[in-house]
Amino acid sequence: MRILMLGLNGTGKSTILYRLQVAEIIPALPTIGFNVEMVPYKKLTFQVWEFIRPYWGCHYSNADAVIYVVDSCDQNQNGISKSQLFAMLEEEELRKAILVVFANKQDMEQAKTPIEMAHSLRLPALKDRKWQISKL
Repeated sequence: MRILMLGLNGTGKSTILYRLQVAEIIPALPTIGFNVEMVPYKKLTFQVWEFIRPYWGCHYSNADAVIYVVDSCDQNQNGISKSQLFAMLEEEELRKAILVVFANKQDMEQAKTPIEMAHSLRLPALKDRKWQISKL
């Protein structure tokens, strides 16, 4: 499966990617350009692509799923994050891609719950797409 991991800067995409790959938290530097990792899971191997925002549209084709990472503590970026998410989901190449939203930084006291984040991002309005939100 080809999976895109997208989200605004500083949401924790690289840290999550490395956690998925080696099952431990490895602090990561900000990504410059893109990052591709093979993530084994049971009998499957997922190819996970992480990009900075200017490169998102160049890599939509053949994506089976999108992992969209949001910072549950940064309420200042909720509007930007929502508009970027909905603009991305309008792209024809992603019409059939499954959406998984990671509500990251749930260990912080000021974090919104995944349900609050789902409503803030207007995920229930997505009627023609499979989606799920999970906390991290």
